[in-house]
Amino acid sequence: MRDDPFVILLVEDDQAHAEIVRRSLEGFRVANRLEHVCDGQAALEYLGGQGQWSRLPHPRPHLILLDLRLPKVDGLELLGNIKAEPRLASIPVVVLSTSDADKDMLRASENHANSYLVKPLDLDEFVRMIGALGDYWLGWNKQPT
Repeated sequence: MRDDPFVILLVEDDQAHAEIVRRSLEGFRVANRLEHVCDGQAALEYLGGQGQWSRLPHPRPHLILLDLRLPKVDGLELLGNIKAEPRLASIPVVVLSTSDADKDMLRASENHANSYLVKPLDLDEFVRMIGALGDYWLGWNKQPT
């Protein structure tokens, strides 16, 4: 078990979806910290430790949950930027999207997304999916410290 919190960066412009993710992850016994930004530009600033996102109070995330349809900087463009930057490329990125279009899944894969999950329309299914995601990434999956 980790001594330090497992930091998750949620990049999601839909406040209702962000709240579902936050509440679903709160139920885990594993220490975790959810940082939420609402657009791709804010995510780039967070990852760069710029402006209001100075590194000390906002640590480098262990996992990024990324919506595709974002204002300012599109999710696929953001994913490409993350994976092209050597200091960020090792951070796992899970795409959480309402899109089940093959072209989006293919582009996410080409940009080295670690996983692609389609947000269910049913609230209970969405909560279960986030629970399973949390169980895997915060429980079963091991990352170097």
